[in-house]
Amino acid sequence: MFKNQNAPDYTLLAVILSLLLIGIVMVYSSSYVWADYKYADSFFYVKRQLLFCGVGLVAMFFIMGVPYGTWKKYSKLILLSCFLLLLAVLIPGVGMERGGAQSWIGIGAFSIQPSEFMKLGLIIYLSVYLSVQQKYITSFRKGFFPSLLLVFTAFGLIMLQPDLGTGVVLVLTSMVMIYTAGARLSHFLGLAVLGIAGFLLLIISAPYRIDRITAFLNPWEDPSDTGFQIIQSLYAIGPGGLTGVGLGNSLQKHFYLPEPQNDFIFAILGEELGFLGGTFVIGLFMLLFWRGVKVALEAPDTYGRFLALGIVSMLTIQVMINISVVIGLIPVTGITLPFLSYGGSSLTLTLCSVGILLNISKYSKL
Repeated sequence: MFKNQNAPDYTLLAVILSLLLIGIVMVYSSSYVWADYKYADSFFYVKRQLLFCGVGLVAMFFIMGVPYGTWKKYSKLILLSCFLLLLAVLIPGVGMERGGAQSWIGIGAFSIQPSEFMKLGLIIYLSVYLSVQQKYITSFRKGFFPSLLLVFTAFGLIMLQPDLGTGVVLVLTSMVMIYTAGARLSHFLGLAVLGIAGFLLLIISAPYRIDRITAFLNPWEDPSDTGFQIIQSLYAIGPGGLTGVGLGNSLQKHFYLPEPQNDFIFAILGEELGFLGGTFVIGLFMLLFWRGVKVALEAPDTYGRFLALGIVSMLTIQVMINISVVIGLIPVTGITLPFLSYGGSSLTLTLCSVGILLNISKYSKL
């Protein structure tokens, strides 16, 4: 393994901690009304988020000290474990259903979301595969198809839950990695045709997805049902103006925007902190992307470059999808905003991922 002579990228670390702090503040601000109504405890969600954050930070700093080559040794075991978890969640009595998706495994209040583990597990394995098989990636049979088969097997299991949002993030992240490895554009064009056909089939096969498309095209056609969430999101962002209505003063969190601490937390942030607050948060994400790409470009080996690229691509794609949904650019997908949205598995796995990225930065010539 390479000699560790450098400190981690402190700019990247500062961005991560800043986003976490903003996330904790916004989880409390967006959730205390609903938490007080549902649990008679206005701090219910933020206390749990602080717990998730604490566990995630401990994991991040621990992983930051583990040489990233370690994950290469256990990549097959990690991927196999992720597949077993995805299969386990589909077993009646084992998988827990929330919001119409059987995506969790757990006991009582403690639960994990296996699809979140798969995103990171697949990135680790693909990084190893692409670094070894990169010379064959231009061959459909030897390089492109085996990686594609692996990605879509994972996607298929996630869709059985179903969880289209997480599946899309997983596929797009994998495609970025495979394309960067040197796969032929003609292979992607053929894949795009099949992908569009498959995507249309997925939409047609589930009425609620058709409703989401319809609501996206014209949310005011059914403002009390399918278009309700996006309309309330836009009602939150609109009054925010340049500087917002003030931290804690959101109107939409008062039982208008459903569970605003989750996927639509950016709407409350935009309402309370305005255009300037939203721009500042987007700026932090852009800085994270820039530093992550720089870490990937300066990594000392091909495996490290693919691993860093995969992690930063996953986070960036997730941010782009979440914010696009909140401002009405794409249909609702159910994707959390990294570091900000309430949630245990998502936040913990995100922090584990950036822990690996920070470790790679120790070996990069930044």
